Amino acid sequence: MRIPETLPVLPLRDVTVFPNIIAPLSVSRPKSVDAIESALAANRIVLLVSQVHHETDEPGEGDLYGVGTAGLIIKTLKLPDDRVRVLVQGLARCRIDGLETDGPHLNARVSPLSEPAVDGEDVTVEALQRNVRKLLEDASSLGKNVSSEVLVIAQNLDDPGRLADLTASNLDLKVADAQTVLETLDPIERLRRVNEVVGHEVEVLQMQAEITTLARGEMDRSQREYFLRQQMKAIHSELGDTDVSEECDQYRDKAREAGMPESAYEELERQVRRLERMSPESPEASTIRTYLDTMVALPWATSTADRLDLVETAQVLDEHHLGLDKAKERILEYLAVRKLKKDAKGPVLCLVGPPGVGKTSIARAVAKALGREFVRISLGGVKDEAEIRGHRRTYVGAMPGRVIQGMQQAGTNNPVFLLDEVDKIGADHRGDPSAALLEVLDPEQNGAFRDHYLGVEFDLSNVLFLCTANVLEPIHPAFRDRLEILRLSGYTEEEKVAIVKRHLLPRQLEENGIEKNAPTVSDNAVRSIIECYTHESGLRSLERQLAKVCRKVARRRAEGDERPVRLTASNVSSWLGTPPTLPEKALEEDRVGVATGLAVTAVGGDVLFVEALAIPGDGKVTLTGSLGEVMKESAAASISFVRSRAGELGLSSEDFRRHDLHVHVPEGATPKDGPSAGVTLISAIVSAFTRIPLRSNVAMTGEVTLRGKVLPVGGIREKVLAARRAGIRHVLLSEANRKDLADVPAEARRDIEFHFVEDIIDVLACSLTEMPSPRRAPATPADLAPIETTV
Repeated sequence: MRIPETLPVLPLRDVTVFPNIIAPLSVSRPKSVDAIESALAANRIVLLVSQVHHETDEPGEGDLYGVGTAGLIIKTLKLPDDRVRVLVQGLARCRIDGLETDGPHLNARVSPLSEPAVDGEDVTVEALQRNVRKLLEDASSLGKNVSSEVLVIAQNLDDPGRLADLTASNLDLKVADAQTVLETLDPIERLRRVNEVVGHEVEVLQMQAEITTLARGEMDRSQREYFLRQQMKAIHSELGDTDVSEECDQYRDKAREAGMPESAYEELERQVRRLERMSPESPEASTIRTYLDTMVALPWATSTADRLDLVETAQVLDEHHLGLDKAKERILEYLAVRKLKKDAKGPVLCLVGPPGVGKTSIARAVAKALGREFVRISLGGVKDEAEIRGHRRTYVGAMPGRVIQGMQQAGTNNPVFLLDEVDKIGADHRGDPSAALLEVLDPEQNGAFRDHYLGVEFDLSNVLFLCTANVLEPIHPAFRDRLEILRLSGYTEEEKVAIVKRHLLPRQLEENGIEKNAPTVSDNAVRSIIECYTHESGLRSLERQLAKVCRKVARRRAEGDERPVRLTASNVSSWLGTPPTLPEKALEEDRVGVATGLAVTAVGGDVLFVEALAIPGDGKVTLTGSLGEVMKESAAASISFVRSRAGELGLSSEDFRRHDLHVHVPEGATPKDGPSAGVTLISAIVSAFTRIPLRSNVAMTGEVTLRGKVLPVGGIREKVLAARRAGIRHVLLSEANRKDLADVPAEARRDIEFHFVEDIIDVLACSLTEMPSPRRAPATPADLAPIETTV
C-alpha cells in the first residue's frame, strides 16, 4: 500500500507498534481522537509514534521519537466515556521529516524506510532464526504470555526482519528497547538485537522459576512471608529497582553528612544492619526507621556563628526591653567572654521574677542578638523523668526527651534553649525531672548527655541554657545550685508608662487594625489604668486593658464613626468600666493597733496592714488571716518580746493577764507567710496595749529576734516600689539592708525617706506618734507565765 507523504500522528504512551503486527489501542486524548477521525476521512492510514516520556499530555516535536510505524486503521469502536478503541495493523517503518503542531491534531511529513536485502542462504541468519524461535518457546514455557498462534507463525517465518518484529512485539519490552529494535533497519542486526533481549528475558524467567521452586520446597505457614520477600528481592535486583539496601545506604550517607561522632555512627551502623536483615513491612523495621530518622536529623556538627558585636547586642536588648539592667549586663558579660575565649562554657542563667516582667521575651531577644536559633520548652506540670531523658526503645511509642526534640527542632547544636517555668516541675513515682536536668545543665557533664532513646552521647556544651521561674523556693536545691540567679523585679510606674508608649500601645493598635486615626492616650490615663485596673509587677493585665480600649475604638471605626478619640484620666472609667480594685493607699490617719508592713508576693510587692486589738479577757492570744507557720512563729516571738520589755514599754504583767490579744492580717483568704513581718507585729501589739497611735505614713519590714535585734530581709526593691505606689513617704529597714538600696530605682529613692534601724526600740521611736513612758524595770521570769494561744 502506498504511504502518503503527510500523515496524522497518533502519539503512543507505553507501547511501540511494529510493521505487519495487528495491535489494539485505546485513544482518549482529544488531539489523538481528531487524528483518528482525520485518517478515517482520508485513507485510514495514521502514523504511530512512541513518546519519549509517557507522562507528557501534549507532546511536541521533541517529545516523540524520530521513527514510527505507518498503520492502517482496521476497526474503530467509540465508548460511552468518549474514548475510542482502535485496531491497527503496522504497514511500514517511516522517518519523520517534519512535524506540524498547528491544527486540531499533529501532522507529520514522513519518508518510508526500506530494508536492505538479506541473503537467505546465509548460515548466520539461519542460526539466529533458530535461536530466536527456541528462546521464544522457552519464554513461553517459563510463564511468558506468548500465545501458541504466535509460536506457530514464528516457526513458519523465513524473513529475519519479520521474525524480529514479531518477537519484539510479544515480549512487552520497555519503550526505549522496543524503539531501538524498530529503528534498526538491517534485518540481521535487528534479529541479533532481539536475540539478546529474549536471552536476557529467559535468564530472568529461569531465575524466577528457580526461586519459586526453592521457595515451594521450604514453604509452610511461617515461611510464606520469607518466600515472598526473597522473590521480591530477586525481582528488584534484576530490574534495578530501589530496595532496602539502597535505603540503608542513604542512612549511612546522611550520617556521614551530619558529622556524627564515631560512637554514634557505630550504633547507627548496627541498627542499619538489623534493618537490612528484616522484612521491610515488619513493625520492628518501622521502629528502627523512626530511630534512624531521628539520629540523622540531629545537628551533630551544625552550628551558627555568633554575632559578638556588643554595641549592636546592647541596642537590640534595649529596643526590646526597658529596664532589666542586671539581666542585660550579665548577657553582655557573657558575650564579652565568648569574644575573648571561643571555647568558654556557657552559663546557666535563671531569670526569677513575677509574671509578666519579660523573662521569656528577653530570652528571645538574646537569641536574636546572638544570631542563634531559639528553642523553648515549658516544664510547668512535668512529672515524668522520661520527658527529659526520653523513653527506652523497648517501650511501644518510645520517643526522645524534650531536650533532644528541641535540638532537632533548632537544627543547630548551639541554640538559645529556654527552660520555662522550672519552679513548677513536679515529681511522682515516675521520677523527678529536676534530677534529670542536673546532667543537662551541668557544664562538666552536658558535653556527654545521654538520652535513653538515642542510647549514645550528645554534646550540649555549646548550648546557651536559660531558665525562668517566678519563685526560687520550690526548685530542687541541687538543681538551684547549678543556676546563676538573675532577679527581675517589677517595673516602676514611670517604666510602665514608657513601655506602654513604646511597645504595648503600638502593638495593640496594629493587632486591632486602628493604626490610622489612632486614639490619643495621655500619660495620666495610663497611670490611672495602672493604679485602678491592674495590680501586678508585670505588664500582662495592663496590656489586656489597653486591648479592651482598642477593641472599643475598633468597633466605632467599623460602624463608621471616625471622630478622634482621646483617653484621659477623667474618662478612663467610661471605656473600662468601674475599677475592679482600689489603688493601694496609705492609711489616712494615725490609728491605734494598725501597723503598715511590706511584703513580697508572687506578683510583686504589696502593702500589708497588721491589726492588733487588746480586749478584756484572760490572756488568750488569737492569730487570724491565713497565716503560715513561719508567720505564726514570728507572731509568738513578737508577743514574747513585748512581754519581756513590758516595763520599758510602759506596760505591766497585769495588762497581759487581763486582756485577750487578737492579731489579724486583712484579706484573710490570701495565704501569708514569712518572717519579715516581725517589726510590724511588734509595733501593732505595742500600740494596741499602750493605746498610742501608729504613724500612717510609715511602713516597715524586718525580722526580729527575742533580744529585739532587727534582722535583714529580702525583696527590698519590690517592697519599696509597693510603698511608693501606696503614697508612703517613710520606710523602716534593717541597717543590714542599707546595701540593697542600690537596686531601688532612683525615683523611688527620691520620693521616700529611709530609716535604718538595728533595734526594735528604734522602730517604735519612728513608728509610734510618741514613745511610751517606762513604768518600771523589765519583767521578771514570774511575770512571763505561759499564756494560751489560739489560731
